[in-house]
Amino acid sequence: MPDGREPTTVNVIGSIAEAGAAEWDACAGAENPFCAWGFLSALEDSGSVGAETGWLPHHLVVRDELGGLMAAAPLYLKSHSYGEYVFDWGWAEAYERAGGRYYPKLLSAIPFTPATGRRLLVRQDLADAARDELTDALAAGMVKLARRLGVSSLHVTFPTEAEWKRLGKHGLLLRTGQQFHWRNRGYASFDDFLADLNSRKRKAIKKERAAVAKHGLHIRALTGNAITEAHWDAFYGFYRDTSDKKWGSRYLNREFFSLLGERMGESVVLVMAEDGGRPVAGALNLAGADTLFGRNWGSRADYKFLHFEACYYQAIDYAIAHRLEWVEAGAQGPHKVQRGYLPRPTYSAHWIADPGLKSAVEHFLAGERREIEYEMRMLLARSPFRRDGN
Repeated sequence: MPDGREPTTVNVIGSIAEAGAAEWDACAGAENPFCAWGFLSALEDSGSVGAETGWLPHHLVVRDELGGLMAAAPLYLKSHSYGEYVFDWGWAEAYERAGGRYYPKLLSAIPFTPATGRRLLVRQDLADAARDELTDALAAGMVKLARRLGVSSLHVTFPTEAEWKRLGKHGLLLRTGQQFHWRNRGYASFDDFLADLNSRKRKAIKKERAAVAKHGLHIRALTGNAITEAHWDAFYGFYRDTSDKKWGSRYLNREFFSLLGERMGESVVLVMAEDGGRPVAGALNLAGADTLFGRNWGSRADYKFLHFEACYYQAIDYAIAHRLEWVEAGAQGPHKVQRGYLPRPTYSAHWIADPGLKSAVEHFLAGERREIEYEMRMLLARSPFRRDGN
């Protein structure tokens, strides 16, 4: 337990391995599995993240005078903007067209993971004043490192709203986005959820689930020791095929999934669909304290509505059964609204070194915020929930 000793300076480490798992997780907490040492180390140890992939770790750490870890922040020196889900390609193109050099840049994020969670990780057993001081030290440390490295910019993506506001006080430009999340309103069953929808949407979902049932597939959610290497082999095949078809490249290698299962198996919820005992599709989720986070999906066969079943409805079933409040089904997807996933704001913060580029980005963000606010209002007006149920 901390005893009031003053923290030392903010330092940079070149690998998550330089921080112990237990002390890192004491800072990260249990609410978001992606912030955990196990997830970040699986990315680095598998080679999915590293210098060769354009994600060079520059994690920040704050230790007390006896070497105990008090605060940390995942941070990467990036040579591109792939795998971020908050797009700044236009900023990079405009800056380089004007003669500037946009890359490398600094990014505080969870690689390849558009899920909201803390980025300024401070031990929660400290007094409020100490937590505030350490949070500010991490935010200031990011900007100081950006200046020292001479990079064009620093970006913090998918932080919590409270962190987002705090980063604004440190001079970062504030950006908003949106995702589509499902909320558990105390449902006891999937039918309870359906009863909350208007008649037309309720019938549509029942029709989709019935169509999947006719395929005769065996669909189940696996976690912990129930997930074998054979399951990971099958899922990686789905992930690889889908990634190659959709994006032309894949970020995660096969070793990552084995390490994920080994280090965080109890947080993994792997939905697998089998046809006659043969795996044909899968959806990877991770469970946090109150949220099920959908991450990757893949299929080697075309079964109508199976994507919706595996990624959305099975996730809802799991959240209800395990009394989780939220399901975050990943990036994009206005089609999720009619399936009970409503728009919810996401956040990012951006420090820009060049005054001219900063001014242009600030102007762009002001207009973008208005557009997103308008779109969210329009989408909420098309909510599938009964008016008396809102």
